[in-house]
Amino acid sequence: MEKVNRLGSSLSPYLQQHADNPVAWYPWSREAFDDAASQNRPVFLSIGYSACHWCHVMAQECFEDEEVASLMNRAFINVKVDREEMPSIDRIYMEVCTLMTGRGGWPLSIIMTPGKEPFFAATYIPKRSRGTVLGMVELIPLIENAWKTGRDKIDRITSQVSSGTRERAESLPVEEPVADWLGLAYARLSERFQSDTGGFESVPKFPSPHIIMYLLRHHHRAGSGGALAMARKTLDAMRTGGIYDQAGGGFHRYATDALWRIPHFEKMLPDQALLAMAYTEAFLVTEEDLYRRTATNTLDFVLRDMHAQDGPFFSSIDADVRGKEGGFYLWRAAELQSILNADDYRIFSRVFAIEPQGNFPEGWSEGMNILFMRDSLHDAALELGLDAGKLGEEVERILLVLRRHRSARVPPARDDKVLADWNGLMIAALAKAGSALGNREYVRAAEQAARFILENLVDGQGRLLHLYRDGATAHHAELDDYAFLVWGLIELYEATYRTTFLQEALRLTRECIDLFWDERKGGFFLTPSDTEVVLVRPKEFSDGALPSGNSVSLYNLVRLAHLTGDTALADLGTALARAGSRRITAMPDTVSFMMIGVDLLLNPPFEVVIAGNPFHEDTARLIRAVHTRFIPDSVTILAPEGDRADLPAIARGSRPIGGKAAAYICRERTCIPPVTDPDAALGILTPKR
Repeated sequence: MEKVNRLGSSLSPYLQQHADNPVAWYPWSREAFDDAASQNRPVFLSIGYSACHWCHVMAQECFEDEEVASLMNRAFINVKVDREEMPSIDRIYMEVCTLMTGRGGWPLSIIMTPGKEPFFAATYIPKRSRGTVLGMVELIPLIENAWKTGRDKIDRITSQVSSGTRERAESLPVEEPVADWLGLAYARLSERFQSDTGGFESVPKFPSPHIIMYLLRHHHRAGSGGALAMARKTLDAMRTGGIYDQAGGGFHRYATDALWRIPHFEKMLPDQALLAMAYTEAFLVTEEDLYRRTATNTLDFVLRDMHAQDGPFFSSIDADVRGKEGGFYLWRAAELQSILNADDYRIFSRVFAIEPQGNFPEGWSEGMNILFMRDSLHDAALELGLDAGKLGEEVERILLVLRRHRSARVPPARDDKVLADWNGLMIAALAKAGSALGNREYVRAAEQAARFILENLVDGQGRLLHLYRDGATAHHAELDDYAFLVWGLIELYEATYRTTFLQEALRLTRECIDLFWDERKGGFFLTPSDTEVVLVRPKEFSDGALPSGNSVSLYNLVRLAHLTGDTALADLGTALARAGSRRITAMPDTVSFMMIGVDLLLNPPFEVVIAGNPFHEDTARLIRAVHTRFIPDSVTILAPEGDRADLPAIARGSRPIGGKAAAYICRERTCIPPVTDPDAALGILTPKR
């Protein structure tokens, strides 16, 4: 039978990267598993993504190699999956890999029966064995032999793995939400905190901005100086490290060292969104201008390099250029000296630790420098004999010169697929930053992206879809698509007060409840009720690199309940918190974003209705007052003059007072007399210390 690669017509740029491999790849499809069954062959499943450096390495070493491809085509039906295109498939088999090997990551390599039951799991596999790591050339004959002669052993493994996967997917016994939960995550994160370097792991170090957002809220509610100190230490270390693209803005995926200096260079859209939100909130808390500039530089990078002309945002930017990781971002000292004059080079090399021999670890890129700050601008200014403020201005000017110079280089590839969930996060970030920092361009970009998603990522019945590329769409939306997009729409409503966005958030929430809610045990499944179940129907409460769909859904449900007065949504939030309760009590540091929702559930937010003409300055002052302070325990509604039929019920009775815009503030069904002075409103809304 002819071995044909079937990836050429895929929407996924990652799958298209493999369309010329000599491996006879199938996309994930019924055809693949039917052929595996009819030919009595196991399935080799490879999962990765476009910006993944080690995915490219394995592709070059194995999937582009004729010897390995011949072995794979003889032994397997080979299936290639883009984890960003099919996130639930990735999560199911990543859970399998963790169960079988104790670790996970990408590329993910699974060998399984035609019935989708795995019996071998690994991540990166070299062509030939290295030390204790079995190579493809040695592994494949072993699998072939076991498939032919050792099926009893394979059946035992698949039975154990399937049973273990189902057992881990089962919801644990539930507990009622209690106030004692609120400090659990803080206590555990305090134990994990790396006091010398920031962050919550030693190596590698992931940004985890949702943890920062939790810490800022814990500081706001409990007055915890320790929470704020952990957040600031981590934000400062990331901002001055090589994980942040000093010349171009935006953040790389994670750092491979303890000091945040040496990144894996891919840039992912959701990281930019969540980090922009974390830095925006930190600016509101501290008024530290470095945080404001970090948020705006990150969002400006996204609008410049990851933004489609018609509104939505692309998924990622690759780590590699011409097979070399990070080459686009690295500098030789001689190149910098040729670009900058002597004074600028002296300043720049001191601030950014430039070395003639390079500052990369031995064995990486010889003679190359990554831009990270050796120490603080204050310390550098003292050594250079400059004012710290003046030095900061000089550094920004030099970085702009380097960014323009760098733009002439061959850029890394961009994965231009549009995902509903990741766009939802960027809509939230732009709306939040736009309203907090007074940048209407950000809000307009968020509106444009939201309208694009709501108009284009839907099927003929108006149901949300996951993926769009080049005018084509694919895959019904999963939980994260609904949760993250609803989050974005809520933020966009509070940035614009256009009721259309609030109504769409409610519509999508109800659609999500219909498709994903577990009526028996509570919580949301990752996959809709009308989708094929592969091994298990997964449900996830723990946060990973991103907050979980259940965590964000809890946050959304509580906010929507208080924006609309629909108490049934808050009741559903309570049921969701109960469903995640054992995870909260057992591993509270893994559900930090869920704790944000639990806090709002147990300590209901202020409901602020601003009544007035949005084009009048008195109304604008009240709006600015609540937008430019960190008041996470509040929701805000605008009640303009005129027709009120489309307003939330809570706002319909609010009117200006004595011809002036007024803020009506309620909490836990108790309202205080309306106020017209912004300072008076803030006095009510901000904690008394």
